Amino acid sequence: MRSDTIHSRNDIDLNNSIFSGQTFRWTNIERDHQKYISIIDGNVLIVEQETPSSLRILSQPVQNQNEISRDRLNDYFSLDIDPLECFPLSFRTRYPELWQLLLPYRGIRVLRQDAFETLVTFMCAQGIGMHIIRRQIDTICSRFGRKHTIEVNGKPVSFFSFPSAETLAGADPAELKICTNNNCLRASNIISAARAVSSGSLELNALADPSRNLEEIRETLCGLKGVGLKIADCVMLFGLHRFDAFPVDTHVHQYLGHWFSLPGALKSLSRKTYLTLQKEALDILSPRYAGFAGHLLFHCWRRDIRHMTSF
Repeated sequence: MRSDTIHSRNDIDLNNSIFSGQTFRWTNIERDHQKYISIIDGNVLIVEQETPSSLRILSQPVQNQNEISRDRLNDYFSLDIDPLECFPLSFRTRYPELWQLLLPYRGIRVLRQDAFETLVTFMCAQGIGMHIIRRQIDTICSRFGRKHTIEVNGKPVSFFSFPSAETLAGADPAELKICTNNNCLRASNIISAARAVSSGSLELNALADPSRNLEEIRETLCGLKGVGLKIADCVMLFGLHRFDAFPVDTHVHQYLGHWFSLPGALKSLSRKTYLTLQKEALDILSPRYAGFAGHLLFHCWRRDIRHMTSF
């Protein structure tokens, strides 16, 4: 396996980045040490924290894929972004106590993930806990992905790749239902989305064009069965790398009321309230990085206020 060390000008917190509710495909392969494995862009990656500002990465391509580049590794972990600069000075001065609460999470990065994988992941994430989301994604990969085995310290380690859109487009709904917590509608919606991607009627690469308007991208994604505002915004933030997209889920709804006293947070999360809260949040945060900042707030809320441990 090729060995690389990537460096950031600022802290990078590997554990809190990959266990913050944005990805469910990283697994710890050493019980007494934080060493994680996943498959990114057709490469098995084994990543560990080397210093507070660097990661050591072992990589190996699978299925005749190209070797992942250092530039892509830097891009995946968003090393070009300083998370603290995602918050404007006005935020730091107006909310000094919250700012201090956020500082331990300054190393969290929003990962630039694969768009199709992100779409399926958040279609599996409707109204359920993160441990169930992780179980669904693991089952989808083990049933429909390809198994890859590599040696780590002389011992075989196996991992499954995420299935392609073509594979899921042809999935048996009854078999996929087993992977989606026995939710028939969810399985059907995932197959429908996979068919849209595999046929080319939904071009995720085109939607990733940074010049595209957020509302236009959201409208396109919401045209898929089972995709509403929150899922569309999560796909834009984590899969299309639009750090200006600001998803609002139950936890975000709660912290917008608790920390910022937004009037809309007292109302149920209807479409109208969702869009109103989103607009009000953009007035508090830097619009360019509102989603990035919102994810740090989301993780801080779950960990420090709700004392939740499932990621």
